[in-house]
Amino acid sequence: MTQEELDALMSEDMDSAVETSAPKEPQPSGETYDEKDFRVNTGSTWPPPPPSPEHRVVHQLDDVAREGEEKTGQVFDILESIGSDASESEEIVTKIDEQLAQIIDTFERLHTHFPQIETFGSRIKTCSAIKTYNEQLIQISQKTNDQIMVAMDVMQFQDIHRQKIERVINVMRALSRYMNSLFETKVADEKRVSSAVHIVGDATDDVVDEEDIEALIAAFGGKK
Repeated sequence: MTQEELDALMSEDMDSAVETSAPKEPQPSGETYDEKDFRVNTGSTWPPPPPSPEHRVVHQLDDVAREGEEKTGQVFDILESIGSDASESEEIVTKIDEQLAQIIDTFERLHTHFPQIETFGSRIKTCSAIKTYNEQLIQISQKTNDQIMVAMDVMQFQDIHRQKIERVINVMRALSRYMNSLFETKVADEKRVSSAVHIVGDATDDVVDEEDIEALIAAFGGKK
């Protein structure tokens, strides 16, 4: 921040202090959180979101990891069920195809011995067409199983993403424990000497001005 920007900021703060009739925005204090006091990039006093339960990052990541694991397991179960049905369908169609082959062989024998009967020849054509359809169904079942295997391989990436999220959670928790340990103290907060909350330039009337400082010095001088 340049000197010009600092002077402009202090000038705006002084102008706002003169306008006593203008209502002041409420300031957050203690454990009371107000959503409108934590808006991002709207000129509010507190840019970050409030530390309320719905904004706790680790809680959200835990929920994402847990829900992702549950949904991934459900998808795997569904894919396994579809694959099992496709394999069962392929087995049934294969058995039908074997029976059709025997029927076709029987009609061919009859057609050879009785060529004048046209029914035997038409049944051979009908059964051959059905056998072709069965072969197509078998190919579709095999293709379905192949696609299910591909889908399962893709779902493995979802599990990898869940593991990455869990790793981030572990790092964040380790950093949190480290920071808490780093800032530990033997002195309780209520026993500490009160420190300044505002500095010159803040838009508040709580800043100590020069007259207050001179009065404070005079008070200490009178105690001698």
